[in-house]
Amino acid sequence: MDIKRIHHVAYRCRDAKETIEFYNSVMDMDLVLAIAEDQVPSTKAPDPYMHIFLDAGMGNVLAFFELPNSPDMGRDEATPEWVQHIAFEVEDEPALLAAKSQIESHGIDVLGPTHHGIFKSIYFFDPNGHRLELAANIDQPGDLDKLREVAPAMIEEWSRTKKAPRHAAWLHEREFAEQSQETP
Repeated sequence: MDIKRIHHVAYRCRDAKETIEFYNSVMDMDLVLAIAEDQVPSTKAPDPYMHIFLDAGMGNVLAFFELPNSPDMGRDEATPEWVQHIAFEVEDEPALLAAKSQIESHGIDVLGPTHHGIFKSIYFFDPNGHRLELAANIDQPGDLDKLREVAPAMIEEWSRTKKAPRHAAWLHEREFAEQSQETP
């Protein structure tokens, strides 16, 4: 199998127009196309929908379905709200901070930046309740190679113990060392 890239990722929305307005004004994403049908093409079920596609940059597409005949949308209550999210990459840390200011200017609460060792992130919610993340890579040369190398051992240990392995603890130890150097 020769997968080229993700064609699009689709989520549900409460209101297609409101969703387009949010992603356009807050996230600077343009509407690429909209498809509406009264019947689901794959199942032939009579279920009208509006399917919108937004430009998430570099050929990436974020899509949403508005389903007016379905029950009100909710979220998986068994999963903490911080787990399920859509993460977008920004150029660098100054771009992340500028994005945070832009998002907050729309009256949206933003959490972060949060330091993850190889990237920093901010978090907020779209009008549908989907958690969004903007991330700026801050990895140092060799970091990703080291993480890739220890990943199989981490998975094996996690599978046996269900406790966080320490193979990549150096990421956060480095972060704490950096913070202590910044604090006089």
